[in-house]
Amino acid sequence: MTSMASARTTAAPRSGAPRPGAAEPGTPKIGLRERKKIQTRKAIRRAAYRLFKEQGYEATPVDQIAEAADVSPSTVFRYFPTKEDIVLTDEYDQVLEDGLRARPAGEPMVTSIRHVTVEALRQLVAEDRNELIQRILLVREVPALRGRTAENTARDTDMVCGVLAERSGRAADDLEIRVVAAAILAALQEALMHWVTGDHDTPLEDVVDGALDVLARGLTL
Repeated sequence: MTSMASARTTAAPRSGAPRPGAAEPGTPKIGLRERKKIQTRKAIRRAAYRLFKEQGYEATPVDQIAEAADVSPSTVFRYFPTKEDIVLTDEYDQVLEDGLRARPAGEPMVTSIRHVTVEALRQLVAEDRNELIQRILLVREVPALRGRTAENTARDTDMVCGVLAERSGRAADDLEIRVVAAAILAALQEALMHWVTGDHDTPLEDVVDGALDVLARGLTL
């Protein structure tokens, strides 16, 4: 979940859900072709992050990323239409929406978000903590990425509004619906930024949990 919004683009599957490349129990395993696609995407991202760290985001052209990943520039653009997409998209894009829709309809949205994100972030940090930190810092520091993240946040706000509307029977553009959705996503984004800029010795899931506690108790200090 970048915002969770970032973490949406960075979050791992919800607790109990398979990771990309894994199959649900009783369903066919993912095919070789799709596994190769996932491996190629990951190789491109690994190469890009290494180059971004060595020479900076702006100074790293796509053709150099392609060479480092041992693929053609056209292959990079097939998987990531823009350089920003290398940072802001991954296999987990549907996880937040799917996870929320799987939660009980009567459950408070803050509780649903907590269940979907906290264990997911624990898994993601375990997989590659340093890359996650680098990714969030890139979003914080690179104007082009901040702009795209704002677009993603708006899209995720609409998604959360849609889920809230289904649960409550209200319209998705209801002001209270939009305030709740925006507050939740803003809390998640602030938690991520707080973690990478001064608190990343604390487990990320604990920082996110604390941010959601503020919402759950009614924004009191």
